[in-house]
Amino acid sequence: MTDTLNPKTIDIIKATTPAIEAHGLDIVRRMYERMFQNEAIRDLFNQSHHGEAGAQPKALATAILAYARNIDQLAALAPAVERIAQKHVGLQILPEHYPYVAEALLGAIRDVLGEAATDDILGAWGEAYWFLANILIGREKQIYHEIETAPGGWHGWREFRVTERREESDIITSFVLAPVDGKPVMPHQPGQYLTFWLDIPGEPPVKRNYTISSAPSTRDYRISVKREPEGLASIWLHDSAPVGTVLKVAPPAGEFFLPPRPERPVVLLSGGVGLTPMMSMLETAVINHPSLDVHYVHGTLNSTTHAMKQAVRSLAVGGRRRSTVFYLEPAANDQRGKDYDHEGLITVDWLKENTPIDQADYYLCGPKPFLRNFVTALSMAGVPANRIHYEFFGPADELLAA
Repeated sequence: MTDTLNPKTIDIIKATTPAIEAHGLDIVRRMYERMFQNEAIRDLFNQSHHGEAGAQPKALATAILAYARNIDQLAALAPAVERIAQKHVGLQILPEHYPYVAEALLGAIRDVLGEAATDDILGAWGEAYWFLANILIGREKQIYHEIETAPGGWHGWREFRVTERREESDIITSFVLAPVDGKPVMPHQPGQYLTFWLDIPGEPPVKRNYTISSAPSTRDYRISVKREPEGLASIWLHDSAPVGTVLKVAPPAGEFFLPPRPERPVVLLSGGVGLTPMMSMLETAVINHPSLDVHYVHGTLNSTTHAMKQAVRSLAVGGRRRSTVFYLEPAANDQRGKDYDHEGLITVDWLKENTPIDQADYYLCGPKPFLRNFVTALSMAGVPANRIHYEFFGPADELLAA
């Protein structure tokens, strides 16, 4: 990212930062109200992240504040911008969609701030918006081109058929997906996700991201989906997507993945359904990097929620791979040493004693509290930021403040 904003614009953005801090959430909620009056724009987004209780308004308000605070040092936001670009590619956001966001954002600032939103302030925020938007548009164009020209790649939404279903635990089911056209698929980077356009009866189009839980392949993809108690998409997939169901799928996306040539030992650390990218990484390590030191560390409630137990056990046998499983509350018939290794929570002290903390790259995926705890704890334990890689399930824009 290069800083080419007008100095006067930078001064105005910095001067309005306190107003954004005080009213940012109201501005974002009003922005979405304005933007979603257009159904075509509304349907581009994952609606589960929106609304009064949704995470996206808070996430975007935090992101806008981070942008304002870093307006004179934009290089600090480059990793977060890459995450957002990848999410946009998954959702098939295109350059022609950006003006709708600009109009809604500037209109929301004017609505919420009233007379305080002078022409100079609106002009500065308009310039700042388009500066960032053009960076995103340029990066997204590159990603679209790379995907479309890759072997097995495609543009837009492609039809895939569910060819196999497997119940991995009481709450997680895997779906194997092969393209309806019978042509090869683009091998993903281990850790990336697919974005789905689901046509659920009685609902507007539903967009969801699900991580690919298998090693890269030219034949098919596998996703492993947790049934959420109030999850519209996950419940529909579990209850109404048998073998033969056709789904619309965007190409693999995401910047969280195991590199093609790992340079150090790898620790795959997950909580709950966060194991999905770890399975892709573990399978890939077995196939492509047999001499790589890999330690798979997973925490879950007990055997009722423990997915892919046998698969991990077979992958982690022999070579330089190890697996350690923690059960928070073992069930009556769970056997230590057979079903799990330790009772309770994974701790950074355990990681310090049992993983190569001075050498390894740590890949983390799980609920937000899990990640916040371990990203902080590993940093305090001396692991450099460039060796802590993480992904969580939620709005991409929330990471702009990270």
